[in-house]
Amino acid sequence: MHQAVIAATGLFTPPNAISNEELVEAFNTYVERFNAANAEAIAAGEATALQPSSPEFITKASGIRSRFVMNKDGILDPEVMRPDIPERSNEELSILAEMAVAAARQAIERWGKPVDQIDAVLCAASNMQRAYPAMAVEIQNALGIGGFGFDMNVACSSATFGIKTAADFIASGSARAVLMVNPEICSGHLNFRDRDSHFIFGDVATAVIVERAEDAAGGWDILGARLKTQFSNNIRNNFGFLNRCAPEGVGKADKLFVQEGRKVFREVVPMVSEMIVEHAADLGLATPDLKRLWLHQANINMNEMIGRKVLGRDPTPEENVIILDDYANTSSAGSIIAFHTRSEDLAAGDLGLICSFGAGYSAGTVFVRKR
Repeated sequence: MHQAVIAATGLFTPPNAISNEELVEAFNTYVERFNAANAEAIAAGEATALQPSSPEFITKASGIRSRFVMNKDGILDPEVMRPDIPERSNEELSILAEMAVAAARQAIERWGKPVDQIDAVLCAASNMQRAYPAMAVEIQNALGIGGFGFDMNVACSSATFGIKTAADFIASGSARAVLMVNPEICSGHLNFRDRDSHFIFGDVATAVIVERAEDAAGGWDILGARLKTQFSNNIRNNFGFLNRCAPEGVGKADKLFVQEGRKVFREVVPMVSEMIVEHAADLGLATPDLKRLWLHQANINMNEMIGRKVLGRDPTPEENVIILDDYANTSSAGSIIAFHTRSEDLAAGDLGLICSFGAGYSAGTVFVRKR
């Protein structure tokens, strides 16, 4: 059995940012036009007037102030309200693969080793561009990596499931090093006409290299990784290839992201908090000893409550990393962005936790120690 180490990480941030103020301006323009066009039906009780949003509502509800996106103009056009991303030919690198390659190249550069030492590529993400060929194989080809690659999707928990899978390949001797990438264009599945969710997501790509401890010059020892799933309909996205087989349902709202936010909060926070505490105990770790929490960046209120339950007190901003104010919810990539941007200042021997949670429900915990 080989000990697995997180050896390097990478991050690709799209060039376009949308502030809450810009998003609200576009949304409220849409609301005004909708209400004006349906004024008679609204007055007759045959339609419901839409309510405007505000930057203050978004920040209070989520902690989000801005988000990065691959296309800004289409999202902010009240007549379009979706990203405008032209289709590429089969001979071109697909856009999600392009994002993943950019993040991977940064991770490889920080790693400082040739790609021929990587034996596998895992693409772990919520938003898969197509059924096949696997994006992981496309990314593998673009980077000139041998071995094998495959895609895996466990919604917002995909990255921790990917780290666990990579660590298992290392432990079994199946691979010396594994590249795990998380490209996300979450704006593509977001309903920008829904007041309760139009602000939630952003786009990004992250990358993690996991390798054998005996080959690693530094990085983070993976002390343990644990996964959990529990079925729930409270977060859902029904978009898929079978939609064309039932065309009467293509326009339904649940073909985009939908959630019962209050139910998710009530059910996920205790589930994840208990999972973290139990996993730590099984590893012989005391959660108050954790120097840093890199949690899934879904909602600041969820993260703060989980932080309190895990540490037994209010965590400081240095202990409980929040990056969703700038990046918003980036699904599988959120905890990796937090780890990538806020881990280098810790000292050898410091303990931390990478944790994700989301649709499924799914959750993953990865306890790490700085080498």
